[in-house]
Amino acid sequence: MSAPLTLGTAGHIDHGKTALVRALTGVDTDRLPEERARGISIALGYALLPLPSGRRLSVVDVPGHERFVRTMVAGATGIDLYLMVVAADDGVMPQTREHAAVLRGLDVTCGVVAVTKADLADPAPAAEEAAELLPGAEIVACSARARTGLAELLAVLDRVAGALPGRAGRGGPPVLHVDRSFTVRGAGTVVTGTLWSGEVARGDTLTVQPSGRRARVRSVHVHGEALERAAAGQRVALNLAGLAVREVQRGDVVTDRAHGPRSTYLLDVALSLAGGPEPLSGRVHVHHGTRDAPARLVRLGGGFWQARLEQPLLALPGDRVVLRSIAPPDTLGGGTVLDAHPRRHGASAAVVARLERLRSGEAAEPAPAAPAAPGAPAASSRADPPALSPAALALEERLREAGHEPPDTAALGDAATELAALRAAGRAVRIGRAMHAHPDAIDAVRERVETIIATEGSVTMARLRDDLATSRKYAQALLEHLDAARVTLRLPDDRRVLRRRGGGAT
Repeated sequence: MSAPLTLGTAGHIDHGKTALVRALTGVDTDRLPEERARGISIALGYALLPLPSGRRLSVVDVPGHERFVRTMVAGATGIDLYLMVVAADDGVMPQTREHAAVLRGLDVTCGVVAVTKADLADPAPAAEEAAELLPGAEIVACSARARTGLAELLAVLDRVAGALPGRAGRGGPPVLHVDRSFTVRGAGTVVTGTLWSGEVARGDTLTVQPSGRRARVRSVHVHGEALERAAAGQRVALNLAGLAVREVQRGDVVTDRAHGPRSTYLLDVALSLAGGPEPLSGRVHVHHGTRDAPARLVRLGGGFWQARLEQPLLALPGDRVVLRSIAPPDTLGGGTVLDAHPRRHGASAAVVARLERLRSGEAAEPAPAAPAAPGAPAASSRADPPALSPAALALEERLREAGHEPPDTAALGDAATELAALRAAGRAVRIGRAMHAHPDAIDAVRERVETIIATEGSVTMARLRDDLATSRKYAQALLEHLDAARVTLRLPDDRRVLRRRGGGAT
């Protein structure tokens, strides 16, 4: 039996991706009324594509408009090969180039170019442009409207797919990044996504991250067909028992609790940037799975960077990420996660050597921690200390998920008894008298405060409250913590500035 594979479309708006998928599969992937009214794709669409050999590909049809690149990346992260669509009467356009950059960032190197609308214009110029953009890709001229070139396109897709090994049988935990969640009358909660690794079978008990909620797999479907078991590389729908639809959403991961991904605010990554190796500045968006998070990048040398995330991602070593600039939005490149739970550190020869070993697949010691700034909270360790109990680890995850809105000690109930152990392990920081936060969250807040002060000269409680989209209660507590940690200095008018190492204001 052929290994399951997922094919993703790519290309500029109005170049005929959805029309071509409909001509090949008989499925109109524009299912939303707004998509049909406007004549453009807005959400991800899905279809099953039978090939001449009998192999069946799962198809993810992505929007082509520049406003929906974020959606495109979410759909492309699970694909094995691409179908780039270029219209003969337009040629290569801006979103053609950006979608190609996303594919390079995800290391999706195999695919086919379909030069569509070949009945309206000479396809040769567009094919020449596409060959320059995607060297080595096979190119087929076709027309969905005239239904020409479709058999040749299917044959080429079959040949390219046949050369790919697929992901089934590689082992690893089941990992499904959720792209849709909804209810089915009489069945309950259903989630869909591309199964990245492992297998999922009817009756399995899995965990939804980052919430940690457990659910039993009531049924498994692949393109409407009920199966006992699904393998990596397939588009999968899971009917989950014991879980309300409001308890799972796009961006969550259905996985094995012991070995699957868990929330992280730090990633050590090897990046390849479209503009070359020059340093990045400012905030970027890190796209992973069906999530993305703003982040700041710290250059480590040797093509390695540490991404300090403002919102958690759910990654494992070996996963691919895509980087996009925030303003103006553009794809900067992509790379590979080497360590999904590193310590917070800067550049050093030891760090680069360790990441080189990880990139080459060798075991490596934990990253040495960089010297902490005066008053900075302790960095979290790379692995869970053996001395911490399961209850303490569960509390740590709760604090991590709370981010910059830490719970009151009273709200923790019996779990509050684990706070002393977490503080001793550097996994919790007291905020004021009655709150505890995760060190990663405090690090992220400190970075935001330092950035605001560097840009605007000072920060106020109201400014931080608005920046974090939180309440006065948390903004005030966080600023007072940074005052006490001698990171910031409160002025008589209640503005904060950075404190010099010697004690004064900067």
